[in-house]
Order: sequence, then C-alpha cells, then structure tokens
Amino acid sequence: MKYQKIYLSAFLLGTFTFLSVGCESPKKSTETKETTVVTQRFLPFSDQENKGGWILNEEISDEFEGTEIDTTKWFVEGQNGDYYIWKGRAPSQYAPHNVVVENGNLILKTQWEPDYNFAKETYADGANKDTYGIHEGKPLPVTTAAIVSKKRFLNGYMEIKSKAPHAAMTAAFWAIGFEQELDMYEQLAVPKIAKEGSIDKHMNRTAIHDWSPPSTRPTKAFGFDEKLNYVTSEGFHVYGVEWGEDYLNIYRDGKFIHGFTQDELGTDWVLNNPMEIWVDSEIFKWLGVPHKEELPATFEAEYVRVWQKESDNLLAKASAFYGFEGPILFEENPKPLTMVPEDATANEYQKFWLFSEGSERYLKITEGHYASGVEALQFFGYGKNDSLNVEKVIAKTPEGSLKLPVGDYNLSMKVWLDQGRITDSIHVTLMNPKMELTFSGLKKLERKQWVTVEKKVSRQAASAVNDGMIIEIRKEDLPATKAAKLYIDDIEIKKAN
Repeated sequence: MKYQKIYLSAFLLGTFTFLSVGCESPKKSTETKETTVVTQRFLPFSDQENKGGWILNEEISDEFEGTEIDTTKWFVEGQNGDYYIWKGRAPSQYAPHNVVVENGNLILKTQWEPDYNFAKETYADGANKDTYGIHEGKPLPVTTAAIVSKKRFLNGYMEIKSKAPHAAMTAAFWAIGFEQELDMYEQLAVPKIAKEGSIDKHMNRTAIHDWSPPSTRPTKAFGFDEKLNYVTSEGFHVYGVEWGEDYLNIYRDGKFIHGFTQDELGTDWVLNNPMEIWVDSEIFKWLGVPHKEELPATFEAEYVRVWQKESDNLLAKASAFYGFEGPILFEENPKPLTMVPEDATANEYQKFWLFSEGSERYLKITEGHYASGVEALQFFGYGKNDSLNVEKVIAKTPEGSLKLPVGDYNLSMKVWLDQGRITDSIHVTLMNPKMELTFSGLKKLERKQWVTVEKKVSRQAASAVNDGMIIEIRKEDLPATKAAKLYIDDIEIKKAN
C-alpha cells in the first residue's frame, strides 16, 4: 500500500520554506510559523521523522497514477523510434509498448514477440556480440522496456518500491552521469546458469562503475551484494540508496544495510556529478536467457522517489561544475541521444570550463588533490629557469553558467597554496553585469592546507542570459621565476547576512 499524506506543517529554515510530513501518526512541529505551505507528501522509508531534512524532488519522483507514463518526467526507450544511448542489452530489445501504467503501478513488460521488427544490429557489450532478437544464431524474439528521467540531480536519497520479474530477466534501478554509474540494484529472480559470485534469486546487488577514460571493462569501482531471505520476484520491497557528497548508504525495507565513504575509497569515489534515474529490464545472457513459456513477465514498481536537501549555496545545482568535477548542464536543451557517460564532448546540454590560449601550460583540472570530490583547478607554477610567458592565464565558464538575482552575496572559494613564492592575488570577474573581484593577500595565508577566501558581491541587476565567471592569475602578481603551485576548489555564492 502506498504511503498516504497525513498532515502538513510548515516551518522556516534560513530563507527557504519546507513542509514537515508524517506518514504514520500526526505530530505538529514545535517550530510551526505563519508561512506559505509547500506540499511534500512522502519521506524516505528509513527516515520517517525526516531527521535528514529531505525535500521531495517532484521533477523526478513519480507515484505512477493515471493511465500512462508521464513523458514530461520520463524518456521512454523506443518511443517515436527514438533510443537514448542504446536499444537494450541484446538479444532483448526495448520496446515502448512494454511501458504500462496501471492500478497505480509502473509495469515494465517482457514479452515473446516473434513478429516484432527487431533492429538489424549488434550491441557490443564485452563478449556479447548478439544481434537484437537473435541468440547464438537462433531466434530469441524478446522485447522488454526502459524509462529514463529527463532531469538529473546531484546527491540525494533514491527509493523504489518494486518486485522483479519472475523470469530470466533483470530488474534494475540505476543512475548514470558524467563518467559515473550507480546501480542502486540489479536483481535476477530466475537465473538459468549458476555462477559463483554472480547474481542469484536471493541477491540484491549494488555496484558503482567508473566511466572515466580509459573506459574499458571492467569498470566496477566498488559495490555490495546483499543476500536476501526471499526471492526478489515474490513481492514488493522498498529499496533505498542515500548518496551524499562523500558517502553512500544502502537501505532495504527501511533498514540500513551497508555503507561506503570516500575516506575508504579515495579516488575510486566517482559519484561526483549529477545523475539521471533508469528503471529497466534486460537479459544477462551469461546467466541464461528466458524461455518462451515463462513470458510475459513483469517488473513492477509502486513508485520512484528522489529526495534532496536544501542548500544556501546559489550554485548548489551546478556545484559539481564549480567544484571542477565535470560539466555544467543546460537542461532546458535536450540530451543528445548518443551521449554516453564517458562522453566529454561539449554540446548544448553539457558544457565545460574553457581555458584561454597559452593557459594549458600552467592551468589544468587535476585529479587527486581536492577539497571535495576528486578534482580541483591547478595552477602548476614554474621553476627557476622559467616565467609566465603570457600576460595572464584564464579559466572561464560557458556563457549562461551564472544566474544571480539582484541582491548582496558572498562569493567564496577554497584555495591550497604550496610553500614558496606564491601569487598574491586571484582575480574573478562576473561577466554580465560585469563585476571584477580580487582575492588578494594570499601570501599571508596558511600554506599546504585548504583555506576559504571570500569576497562580497552586490548585484544591482540580475544576471543577463550570457552571465558567467572568469578566473585569472596574472603575470603582474607573480614572481619573475620560481612561482609556487596552487589549487582552487568549491566555488560558492551565498546570500549575505
């Protein structure tokens, strides 16, 4: 049974209004004030008192009410002949008619369809060179289904209430983003081939994959297999994953199961960029293929929900970009259908930091030295027989990367300064309306540790459509020789008190 909205009470935190919601017994917040109520109907099954301060992301969450899938939220693989990234894992192929919303549930069907017009192509997946609809040279006309969220999000609590198909077909609740993949779960209730260490009917597999170059298999960075006391197709269960800035926690039926932290994993921590949700079913041929007699089979979900936490950082949605982890997203533009996680090509949907000519010798986004995530902007410095051979080095955001309303703000960044002759200033320009800021006095700061520097910003006019940010290190601020290296990370803008 789905959770029902029981009561509402609004409270104020900073400048944001939230809703406290109970899913069991009503209990008013002692912090209730006269404010505008913002509806939040559900809370994570493992945090019914909302100690985590979760806010439902309505753009991605879905209760699957009505009679058809909400295409404002979900891309349906194969709809109107369009496929995003792939057509499924051959020999099965995604077919849009297999996506059904019925009785308040999402139903992803797997069917035996000998008359279906399968794509006349192979899908190269490691050793898998099968053609769609063909397995080892013989017909295997299996169609299945997939949906993908149209929006991405950075950090949050992802939850699904679902049951796997009772067939040799997977149930998968997963997410991808730039150079990363998080399989919240992969399940297979009826494997035909038993392999030690692989998925069986009593297993819930969570896996994280690193798609940074070179993105060659195996890509798995870390994961956890949970042994269950039930078969995954026997009934509905609640599966949740909490994805934090530097941790990942796995929950099942409201109980904590296992966790990971970046402190343990170091640069294997790849979950640093916004992701989109996938719900799909496919064939894992190395564990067997479905028989005609066991189809049709259904992968069913009562809901998909994503919660996030409010932030006073106005760059929070793009904080991965302003932390130098990956691209900034322009979600008003469609995702290119061929854009895979390892794709570092700039397009209208994703764009990257830009470096001026001559800067590449001195300036680079570097992995392994960071305040958060795994990357930071590095100024390499130079030695005794060298000097800066350009007037300044520049890192620039794409136009439209900054959207600030009128108001007073604090712009901050974290810097790491090596010992030695360091520049005394870092220059930051907000592009339109133009405002130049100078972070000076760096020589007086502590060395070889992350230090936060901050400047006040007063905007008399809102950002123009081409607003952005420019970071400069200038020759005039540097020593003639032996310039020490420095790093910049975690740029934030917050409202001034």
